[in-house]
Amino acid sequence: MKITVIGATGMVGSRVTAEAVRRGHGVTAVSRSAPERLPEGAEWVAGDVARPQELEPLIASADAVVLAIRPAPGAEAEIAPLTGQLLDVAAGTPLLIVGGAGPLRSPSGGLVVDDTAYVPRQWRAVAAASTEQLRVSTGHFNTGWTYLSPPALLEPGERTGTYRRGGDTLLVGPDGLSRISAEDLAVAVLDELQAPSGERHLTVAY
Repeated sequence: MKITVIGATGMVGSRVTAEAVRRGHGVTAVSRSAPERLPEGAEWVAGDVARPQELEPLIASADAVVLAIRPAPGAEAEIAPLTGQLLDVAAGTPLLIVGGAGPLRSPSGGLVVDDTAYVPRQWRAVAAASTEQLRVSTGHFNTGWTYLSPPALLEPGERTGTYRRGGDTLLVGPDGLSRISAEDLAVAVLDELQAPSGERHLTVAY
């Protein structure tokens, strides 16, 4: 499979790139700046999601695209329109959007974005941005996308190769935590690409 990873130098994108190479896929790693390290077998191409027309050839030549971008602090409002622009040029190519936990349903009711048990005040702007990102995707004419919400806590860690899969409700473990390592999120991304579930919005967690 030929996979284009947009945002390949970020916490998630770099691990998706590594996991895809690990499984023997051809990977085009797209980012504005060159990665410090790139797995052997992946090719880096300079690109900016803010100029989606320039990415169109990289998308058209791929079997699947992973969008794994995160807004800079203060630029959270940009993520939804940028995703919409990318959907404009991704018609015909499956697009997996690694979004946020904000639009998931909270176990206590309502959405996670409004639940301070999972979204502290300092994270609310990015959680709200991910909620808008999913709304824009849902209303887009391009229906060839999947939105993968991570759990409430996502950070670098160990690749165990195990996780639970859910729908549009936040998954919480017996310890009360909703978490997964970025490495195992990447495992879930590749599992979904290799065997698409057909679900529009899904989540994973331990």
